[in-house]
Amino acid sequence: MQLELRHLQAVCRIAEVGSLGGAARRLGVSQPALSAQLRRIERVTGGELFVRGRSGVEPTALGQFVLAKARRVLSEMDALGAEARALATGTPLRLGCILLVLLDGLLAETDLSMSGQEITVDLEDSVTALARMLGAGRYDAIVYGEVNDHEVPLPAGTVARTLIPKEPFCIRLSAGHPLAGLDRIDLADLAGESWMTLVEDDDGGPEALVAACAKAGFVPSLRYRITDRKMHYDLIAAGRAISLSQPTAPQVPGTVMRPLAGAPVTGRIRLAWNRSAVSAGQAELLYRAAARAYLANVDNHAFHKDWWDAHPELHPALE
Repeated sequence: MQLELRHLQAVCRIAEVGSLGGAARRLGVSQPALSAQLRRIERVTGGELFVRGRSGVEPTALGQFVLAKARRVLSEMDALGAEARALATGTPLRLGCILLVLLDGLLAETDLSMSGQEITVDLEDSVTALARMLGAGRYDAIVYGEVNDHEVPLPAGTVARTLIPKEPFCIRLSAGHPLAGLDRIDLADLAGESWMTLVEDDDGGPEALVAACAKAGFVPSLRYRITDRKMHYDLIAAGRAISLSQPTAPQVPGTVMRPLAGAPVTGRIRLAWNRSAVSAGQAELLYRAAARAYLANVDNHAFHKDWWDAHPELHPALE
């Protein structure tokens, strides 16, 4: 038997997951089938690649050697596919996004920074759907958000890079709201309000809001789920709802944005791409385009600009 790429992928997946059962699920095969495949691989390599340890299976010294070689080969194959695809004429880079504040600016930035490379952009409401379609090859790259400690599971063969590691969500409410004159609002003071729920329901946002409200002593009334921006803002301006919002969201007549005391809900923004479809150079250009689009909105509200300037460790790397 000769080793094939699928054998190297299996070895890498076992090492990443730390168990045969978990690796088998990731690879879409049964555990007995993966065990039999591992034994065949070990016969070719000349010895055991994994032993059982306290926290699952761990690579042996031989396993570490094979892993290092396997990762290098797979990385080179990914680069080959991505760079060849980038050179192919008439092949657009397919980007999927959720509705983030930076989306509008991102489209303009990618047009400027990736001249010569056609890009198609689709908008999705579900982060889970974005990740699934990235794995299925529907998208080459995605831009998405995660709230508090939630982590979106990504498919094999993808790489993720954090664009903005932390931003404190704030509250948008009517300019005529009794709390609108405050510089900062305690979440507990919003008990009894009608809430506009977040459009994405699988990025950890709804759970984070409910958990934060529970800690503040109340259960939020999640009354509205509106994707149309104008209707969303009109309901808030009319005093019929309040909503969590990214702090970079635009100013809207009839509404105000205020930070929440203690920043109980925070978000982060990430870029992920398929290694076989996006080259390292393309991924860097996408990262920089998204970063510039985010930075263009940092000073939409003075309170967030002050917070941002006080946290340089969170700024995207553009040098």
